Amino acid sequence: MEIDIGINKKDRAKIADGLSRLLADTYTLYLTTHNFHWNVTGPMFNTLHLMFEQQYNELALAVDAIAERIRALGFPAPGTYAEFQKLGSLKEPEGGLSAKDMIKHLVLGQEAVVKTARSILPAVDKASDEPTADLLTQRMQVHEKTAWMLRSLLES
Repeated sequence: MEIDIGINKKDRAKIADGLSRLLADTYTLYLTTHNFHWNVTGPMFNTLHLMFEQQYNELALAVDAIAERIRALGFPAPGTYAEFQKLGSLKEPEGGLSAKDMIKHLVLGQEAVVKTARSILPAVDKASDEPTADLLTQRMQVHEKTAWMLRSLLES
């Protein structure tokens, strides 16, 4: 059955493509954050272990919301590491990072996800796609706040 939600197929495709890139970046950030949760060491272990757990749990919910929006627009959501590598802008970290380097890497990742989300807004605005605009606004708020909190840990 054809989708008739007031957004033409071409615009839905462009938005879904942007959301696929956002999904790839968000999933890569989720995986990186989970990795750091498992492998962080040092004097801030407990603080960072718990913080990273909260962050990856939030990201796990986010990837689901993003994928479901792609599906609601009528397109398949990417779901493999190979697709995420092709679509995403985030690079996986090298192993053996210090806690401070993990924090720096996550700040850059959070900010990159914000930029990916922001890059989709022109197509979303052009199509008057308020549900996607709302999703993007919520995601940007979370990632900007998380980046700020992580950056604050780097202050002397």
